[in-house]
Amino acid sequence: MARVTYVQPDGSERTCTNFEGMAVMHLAVGNLVDGIDALCGGVRQCGTCHVYVDENWADRVGPPGAEEGEMLEALADYIEVRPTSRLSCQIHITEELDGLRVHVPKDQPGI
Repeated sequence: MARVTYVQPDGSERTCTNFEGMAVMHLAVGNLVDGIDALCGGVRQCGTCHVYVDENWADRVGPPGAEEGEMLEALADYIEVRPTSRLSCQIHITEELDGLRVHVPKDQPGI
């Protein structure tokens, strides 16, 4: 089991627990976390699962892959992309990520 805490723009937090292997996006959607819409279902096509990985976790989570990076770059005209920006559909929960904190942006891209 692993825990992920979703920090909302207003500072409120919600911690969800699930089994390893699940994407951070799927855990959010399954627990109705506000601000994680995941309209494309997790295939890196919409950016509506965009999060900011907490700086204390950024090294453990790692940088985006090439295709994910391209999607974030394409979204930069519409949302604030930061060095810790990731698509939560591409972060898979592992034992090493137990306790992960991600920040939900104020604005997600519109489709």
